Amino acid sequence: MRSLGNTMCAALLALVIGAGAGVHAAALAAMPAAATASAAASALANDGVAATAVAPAPPSSSSRPPHVLHAFLSTGETGLDPAVASDIASLSLMENLFDPLLRYAYLARPVKLQANTVTAMPKVDDHGLTYTFQLRHGIYFTPDPAFKGARREVTAQDYVYSLKRLYDPALKSPWLFLFEGKIAGDAALAPGKFGYQVPVAGLQALDRYTLRIRLSAPDPNFLFYLASPASSVVAREVVEAYPGQVGNHPVGTGPFVMGEWKHSDKISLLANPDFRETLFHADAADIPSAERALAASLEGKRLPLLDRIDIKIVEEYQSRMLGFLGGEFDFLEQVPESVRDMVMSGNALKPELAQRGIVLTQFPVLQTYYMWMNMDDPLIGGYSKDKVALRRAIALGYDSHEDVVLLKKGLALPAQSPLPPNVLGYDAAYRSPLGYDPALARALLDRYGYRTGDDGFRTLPDGKPLTLVMSSEASTVGRLRDELWRKNLNAIGLRVTFKSDKKTEIIKASRLGKVMMFETNWVADFPDGDNFFQLLYGPNRDRANYARFDLWQYNQRYEQARAMPDSPQRQLLYRELSQLIAAYNPWVLLTHPISADLQQPWLKNYQRHPVELTPWRYLDVDVDARKRNGRFGATR
Repeated sequence: MRSLGNTMCAALLALVIGAGAGVHAAALAAMPAAATASAAASALANDGVAATAVAPAPPSSSSRPPHVLHAFLSTGETGLDPAVASDIASLSLMENLFDPLLRYAYLARPVKLQANTVTAMPKVDDHGLTYTFQLRHGIYFTPDPAFKGARREVTAQDYVYSLKRLYDPALKSPWLFLFEGKIAGDAALAPGKFGYQVPVAGLQALDRYTLRIRLSAPDPNFLFYLASPASSVVAREVVEAYPGQVGNHPVGTGPFVMGEWKHSDKISLLANPDFRETLFHADAADIPSAERALAASLEGKRLPLLDRIDIKIVEEYQSRMLGFLGGEFDFLEQVPESVRDMVMSGNALKPELAQRGIVLTQFPVLQTYYMWMNMDDPLIGGYSKDKVALRRAIALGYDSHEDVVLLKKGLALPAQSPLPPNVLGYDAAYRSPLGYDPALARALLDRYGYRTGDDGFRTLPDGKPLTLVMSSEASTVGRLRDELWRKNLNAIGLRVTFKSDKKTEIIKASRLGKVMMFETNWVADFPDGDNFFQLLYGPNRDRANYARFDLWQYNQRYEQARAMPDSPQRQLLYRELSQLIAAYNPWVLLTHPISADLQQPWLKNYQRHPVELTPWRYLDVDVDARKRNGRFGATR
């Protein structure tokens, strides 16, 4: 395909172109003991995890004090339905309650997939079109009244049902983009045709334990999708027992089960006594040398190692930091920029904290911060020259240097494209044609009729008032972000007001097209550039495409790129997609964070993963070390 080239890009940029549950603890009391496996008497190798029926049982509560992890989530969970939830808090919980077919090996770098509920990685036939999975025997859903007292084993048909739920028009799943149009015959599940009994040629349970998925075209990222929480298995009986309330009744097969649950306040996860016997195993060839000692210490241990995880919802950054420093939390990921000086001196941990045994690590997160603008909004949206000029001016008015140095405290990189470093397709040489240039922003607004009134603020080209409305999070950092945007936009003559709410509520409104503009971030669902460029793909509006951007030139190139493996040809298409974003400005690209992470001296086995959000199943605590430092580890 012909490249956009410098001439077309320049033309675009110059605008020459026209365009509560809480009942689970009671259920646990009636939970039967884990059954011994029969057919699985021999070890099942899992490319990183081994399972065996003769694994030693974890120590009982009578032989050791409970091992409890103290953690927090930065926002409240919206609900725990794998087909529906997409916020970080809910995904973090679902990673531990539910099971997809595959998962990531904990310590392998570059990241590597491994079998999870299947006996091995799938058999791949027909030049990458057909995937055949063999499920492990003896995997059971956690007890629930929906099963009427019976132990409910997971079958291949459960995965067929669970994947079909993503297509259910009543659910409006934000994860449908991962599969729609990719599974052969899935047009039979289109709105107006959808039904759980409708057969799909590419999605079949061949027998109780054999699942076959056939694609309409090869997709190099397909197996990554099957490691996402969205593809986790759920039971049809549970969905039908709680219509419209599945997210309040998480019944999965994961290493933990729900204990106490006070929505958006306090959550306890309990080790699942019915969890299949799973031993940690790592292939030394996949492990960086710095992590091999950790791998050796975990080798052969049965997962999960913890008895319980106590989780609080803590939205204020200072409260999180004070909680960690007081020993209330065992780790803190992504030290908030506004409180960085409480724990860091320059780029290092303060000596007095290092003396307490606290550990600081810096981790490049597969994450992009951006501010999107609603392309359907009558004031800021549209593809006409004057609307593109308004969004372009906003982008030119954003001071990335001030953001990185003053607000991010140096723990971020200015974003040149949607792709963060370390995802496949990232181009370290690419530079956005847009930079901080308020003089050019003012000139552009003048040229397209946004005149300055006596009050110093601009009007629309037709003379009507112009007031931008930016949604923002109701937090200390949210208010600091508001002030950065107020300063930047006022400097080019644009009036802005801020509408504060919880992020979960803003996201809900965004999917309905009711938000004008909002600053948010995207964390990689899988480590490939496709996961970021899909955020502006037209058919994904009403889902993750919050900007509701729908440009045929972008859609066409994206469709070509998503069928390609990482290659120079795809890299060229990615560059063109970035140029189109810079031309039409549905986004203002902000930063890629560098996460400064803290852990207490009694926390064991902690390692951030580039994609998975939580390492909880692998973590343990030194109970005696915690006691030596006070009730929760606080110094006295």
